Amino acid sequence: MVKLNKNFLKLQDNYLFSTVNRKLTEYKKKYPDKKIINLGIGDVTKPIPNIIVENMKMACDEMKNIETFRGYGPEQGYDFLKEKIIRYDYSIRGINLDLDEVFISDGSKCDVGNIVDLFAKENLVAITDPVYPVYLDTNIIAGRDEIKNIDLDNNNLSGIILMPCNKDNSFVPKIPNKIPDIIYLCYPNNPTGIALEKSELKKWVDFAKKNNSIILFDSAYEAFITESNIPHSIYEIEGAKEVAIEFRSFSKTAGFTGIRCAYTIVPKELKRKVVLEERRSYVYTKLPSNLNEFREEAKLNTDITLNDLLNAFEEFLKRQKSKKPSVTTVTKKEFSVEERNNSIRKIIKDRGKINFLDLFDDISKPYVIITFLSILDLSKKSEIIITQDKNFGEIYLEGSNIWKS
Repeated sequence: MVKLNKNFLKLQDNYLFSTVNRKLTEYKKKYPDKKIINLGIGDVTKPIPNIIVENMKMACDEMKNIETFRGYGPEQGYDFLKEKIIRYDYSIRGINLDLDEVFISDGSKCDVGNIVDLFAKENLVAITDPVYPVYLDTNIIAGRDEIKNIDLDNNNLSGIILMPCNKDNSFVPKIPNKIPDIIYLCYPNNPTGIALEKSELKKWVDFAKKNNSIILFDSAYEAFITESNIPHSIYEIEGAKEVAIEFRSFSKTAGFTGIRCAYTIVPKELKRKVVLEERRSYVYTKLPSNLNEFREEAKLNTDITLNDLLNAFEEFLKRQKSKKPSVTTVTKKEFSVEERNNSIRKIIKDRGKINFLDLFDDISKPYVIITFLSILDLSKKSEIIITQDKNFGEIYLEGSNIWKS
């Protein structure tokens, strides 16, 4: 039986731009003599420059000759166009790009919509409000819901948070309290028209670098920037190549709204970072599918069996699993067993006897796993004593006689 994507039912009854067009048509019929300045849709009003039209005619003429005929083009666009994009849009601003970092498409609307498919549903996405509707709608279609009330104690939110842009904050969004995985920024902004100075945009880049977030930066309106302190590209900000994907369009600069041609920049620095973090997340945060392997390898210096400790640990994991998504997220910090050993030694020396679960003050997967391995390691080294006050009761850790000698 065919099943539909029910997320479409969460969208508004009509696509916003379709609604605007319908109301505009109705108004024109009712008031045919009225002049209208349309602020609803960012369409162009001037014809395509003659030099573009003439070159398009030449390209069409090439298609009728066997010597110059072209079939399917390169998957990611012709190099001659990429070279011009790099030269006139980036190199002149001191930004160095390679051809394989530029991806030609049939419009940035498609790009900002399709890019969503690259990311897991479990990501937390931050979008400015008001917003170009494609950002929000495509995330809703992908299965993300808007989060109305942010739980500051929940470190594993997934969905959509809206960042208000209004007169109270001069239409400049505040960096959210919760750390989003994906951040949509559009500057100059559609629909508010606000542009960010380099110092303001740098705050977002620094935030993304610190928190391993990715910025989806829409600069479709960059050609309208005239002030020197307003960046045309996010890559004018140091470090932005590590955290940002940039979307550009010929629609506004060359009147291509009806022709469709755009491009997206995906820097190699970002690709390398994402691949590295994915590998790290697998190595450092993937929970073992079966904890029985530890039963034979470790012998605890205690009357408590390893099975008791494992049961307590597994119960802890079950409780955390009910609070957290099952998909592994990017690791923000790496831990070694020896580093955790030292921190546990200090805790026990400072506090004496401690509850086993008190050591899991950070519930991130790498921290949980390393903490458990450290407990096993310290026990194997006879540095700690593990006790239980009664069957199925609380488990406690304290320093052994080695520390007292």
